Amino acid sequence: MSKTVHPYAFRLGILRNWKSRWFNLRNYRKFLKADVLLREYLIKKLRGMYVGNIDIERGPSLLHIIVKTSRPGLLIGRKGEGSDKLKKDILNTLQKIGTDIPREIKLTIEELQAPETQAAILAQMAAESLEKRMPFKRVMKQIIEKAMTNKAVKGVKINLSGRLGGAEMGRREWLKKGAIPLQTLRADIDFARERAHLPYGDIGIKVWVYKGERFDKST
Repeated sequence: MSKTVHPYAFRLGILRNWKSRWFNLRNYRKFLKADVLLREYLIKKLRGMYVGNIDIERGPSLLHIIVKTSRPGLLIGRKGEGSDKLKKDILNTLQKIGTDIPREIKLTIEELQAPETQAAILAQMAAESLEKRMPFKRVMKQIIEKAMTNKAVKGVKINLSGRLGGAEMGRREWLKKGAIPLQTLRADIDFARERAHLPYGDIGIKVWVYKGERFDKST
């Protein structure tokens, strides 16, 4: 029987870096739990702001959160009000979790130059369109066309599962354009999952984006 492997985890240490970057044997469990819960909270809170990735770095007295988004202006707000409020929300979340509060919390907001090459952003676009009651087949075609407009993208695949079109029975539909070499380790494949919340149930969304092969880490 075949095994399904997460495309990101499959390439860790080869093409991808860890999303949480720190090392602490004594507080490993506490920090890992805090990172998972904090990332879940931020993904839920920043829904609709097209966040591509959230990285967490820790030092002896520092917690550094890097948010990569295609809409940095919305996140930062006027005179940095949005980022200040987000810092306070992060602090409140850490207190609720019950983890150690670091002396300094640093928030960095980075802009993604080509959002159509990011699987997470494409999945969020698909979820928004489905929640607006657009036909699922049209949504799938639009997402693929949007991704393929960028020359860096060599292939795209989108998979929807659930009560598509409001049907009584759940089913799975997928659409693919170009190549998606999942077993090739040097293949730069971005993968993301998302959910569209609809009155008759959630629709699961999976997106794969293939950006060619990488032979050198510096490229």
